[in-house]
Amino acid sequence: MMLTRRFFCLASSATIGAIALGACTPQSTTNNSTPNASGAAQSITLYSARHYDADAKVYENFSKKTGIKVNLVEAKASELLERLKSEGENTPADVVITVDAGRLHTAKADEILQPIQSDVLTAAIPENLRDKDGNWFGVTKRARVILYNKDTVSDPSKITSYEDLAKPDLGYKVLVRSSNNIYNQSLVGSILAANGEAGTEDWVKGLVKNFARPPEGNDTAQIKALASGLGDLAIVNSYYVVRVAKSKNPKDQEVISKVGMIFPNQSDRGTHVNISGAGVAKNAPNKAGAIKFIEYLVSPEAQAIFASSNNEYPILKTGAKVDEKLASYGEFKEDSLSAEVFGKNNKQALEIMDRGGWK
Repeated sequence: MMLTRRFFCLASSATIGAIALGACTPQSTTNNSTPNASGAAQSITLYSARHYDADAKVYENFSKKTGIKVNLVEAKASELLERLKSEGENTPADVVITVDAGRLHTAKADEILQPIQSDVLTAAIPENLRDKDGNWFGVTKRARVILYNKDTVSDPSKITSYEDLAKPDLGYKVLVRSSNNIYNQSLVGSILAANGEAGTEDWVKGLVKNFARPPEGNDTAQIKALASGLGDLAIVNSYYVVRVAKSKNPKDQEVISKVGMIFPNQSDRGTHVNISGAGVAKNAPNKAGAIKFIEYLVSPEAQAIFASSNNEYPILKTGAKVDEKLASYGEFKEDSLSAEVFGKNNKQALEIMDRGGWK
């Protein structure tokens, strides 16, 4: 195995720049990497905000195929991006992976990524799910869906859009996590692109009035609260639903039996889809290896692992298989809005959410 052990150097934004790089150097679990033409062993350092154990299989397979070790650094997205800014030209990072287009846009705006050209990535990834300047590329997809309680929602066909959730006569109560969640900010960013500022502000205010409770917990917490009858509808990411559905725990199976899934806006723009994405660090020591790594992430082999292990939709335009359990919820029309657009809308979306009372 050529994946170094995971590590995390904790530091606040005020002190991170003072961290000596030597104190944070990852320790390799193996020395059997293939040397390059000069005889030196090759490696890349990956800064990742994805915290899924199954991703290790993708990285290990990349190393086996290329001989390039992957030195993995995991932390929260905000901490990794701050660290990259602080390290500047001294960063060991070659590749940055984070979830949500909002964070990818921030990384680009902060100039900690560099544009690259890759025919492999351009051919594999839909245009709306990659940066037009080549700074970042989507590697997986997840849909922001509506769940309903089968016992309390008598006719789920009447809930057809995100906009429906804000109607004053909805008659149902909605569960959702807080406004500081990046997934919700991107959803609102997509609604902002569709309905404008005034329409989005009205939507947020209407949604808040229909909240079942003050937002709390993650998406899994919304699913469990929905099944317990604390609300009638919930907004969650699709892969959380499948994670619960695949659980061997009888309690989780009871939860999933009580909820159904709605793909919103199928008669107009389509369901909002967000991404995990990767980019090459601005001062990457091994740019060529970094590009090769990101290209591998969109290979059919890697995409199959992402799909089966973390229940995400493949990013590939064609030829990628969706996980069987995820596929059982049906096909749907995706919103084709560029991830770059709702990423840019993040700041304004959060301001609208604050004004509308979504805390």
